[in-house]
Amino acid sequence: MAARDYGQYGGVARAVELVGERWALLIVRDLLVGPRRYGELAAGLPRIPSNILAARLKELQAGGIIRRAPRSRIVIYELTPYGRELEPVVLALGAWGLASLDEPRDEQVITADSMTMDLRSAFRPQIALDLPATAYAARVGGAELLVRVDGPTLDVRRGDGPADLSFAGRGIHRLIKGELDAQRAIATGEIELLEGSGELLERFGRTFRFAA
Repeated sequence: MAARDYGQYGGVARAVELVGERWALLIVRDLLVGPRRYGELAAGLPRIPSNILAARLKELQAGGIIRRAPRSRIVIYELTPYGRELEPVVLALGAWGLASLDEPRDEQVITADSMTMDLRSAFRPQIALDLPATAYAARVGGAELLVRVDGPTLDVRRGDGPADLSFAGRGIHRLIKGELDAQRAIATGEIELLEGSGELLERFGRTFRFAA
């Protein structure tokens, strides 16, 4: 049974009953990046109380959205096929949220999983199709990501690695939103080039762009 019953019969009401509780969609967001152990989920959502995380996991399991899966000596949580059907919904919601995203406050964290999903929301495969394959190493807040684009294929992984362009800075979201172009981002220091050129950063900005 869902944690909350709105007493209405309909698809939207049922969806909100299943994933509308606080933190539930953020758990789904992180699991869309990949299976996670309990501790990894807690680390990716540093402000979630332990009892709330445990309750949400039980509710999402009861709704058939996630499952516990033993792997060797550990237990991980992963999305069921039904849960994975939320991917286009979460990506669309992420794109919608990007439109009103302000500058990050000091107390706000940027996690690897949240940044991964923002990039997936902003990815423009039709633009990337006409651009050379490119690897980007991005460091945003405490998140380090290796982003590989090859035509319409996007691969985002945690960590660092060989890349055509390496950059750091919280200006990445302004670049994605089209509020900042590559040259101005570099000139103002909102994005710091660690390796590579401004031309490659401009390519990144064309490949990842929220289109209102």
